[in-house]
Amino acid sequence: MAAEAVAAAEIRGGLARLRRATGLPVAFGGLVESGRPRIRISELSGTTTAALRSLAVTSGNGLGGKAVALARPCAVTDYSSSRQISHEYDVPVAAEGIRSVLAVPVVVRRRVRGVLYGALRSAQPLGDRALGSAMAAARDVEQALVVRDEARELLTAARSEPVDAQAGSAWEQVREAHAALRALAPRIADPGLRAELLAACGLLTAPGPGGGASLAPRELDVLSWVAEGATNAAVAERLGLRPETVKGYLRSAMRKLGAHTRGEAVTAARRAGLLP
Repeated sequence: MAAEAVAAAEIRGGLARLRRATGLPVAFGGLVESGRPRIRISELSGTTTAALRSLAVTSGNGLGGKAVALARPCAVTDYSSSRQISHEYDVPVAAEGIRSVLAVPVVVRRRVRGVLYGALRSAQPLGDRALGSAMAAARDVEQALVVRDEARELLTAARSEPVDAQAGSAWEQVREAHAALRALAPRIADPGLRAELLAACGLLTAPGPGGGASLAPRELDVLSWVAEGATNAAVAERLGLRPETVKGYLRSAMRKLGAHTRGEAVTAARRAGLLP
């Protein structure tokens, strides 16, 4: 799937979460076009017309354009009469019959990648609760896009790094990224995205000669951070676990790998192709 199509799918999922969390009947959104200071509305949820589909919203114009330009959420109680925004898009907005509207930018690495809108068909204040829930939906989209970007960078680094340089600093960065991505995976609600992320991590490793031990996902998560030199307390913080739980996973991994120390467990896991 092309990168833009993947990002559009994340926007679509974010709109569904926005409607569930806010109770707003209408949501729509889209991505910033490559090389252009504007977003293209591509995803609609709860709309009754196609008036907003493919609408190009220039940065600074209208509510969404203002959110893009300022890189922060914006809202109006009555779109058509608001003095807080410009009115280039009043016709399609009126055609859809929406009045109270909020727009939340999706910001990844300090760059606006898209906008999520939520709307009512009546003119009434949306309130902090609705805006907060919409922002949370946007943060979910941001996290998913960050994960995909990091996974892509991780794979690029792994493919470009020669095998005989595994002890070098560049490969250590790959290993650290591998551990970070595995730590992120359990927090991804979308099972498809979670599986894709773990599959990307798996491409960094190769089965050792004759196979070897098999570790449970959490055992591997713990060992990934142990390999980076993290203490049990640090591993617990990164993975959202209790230190005692981390110790249990580590003991289990060591037993399966036939290791007596943390260092032996890491070495055995790398030889078995379980860690990069």
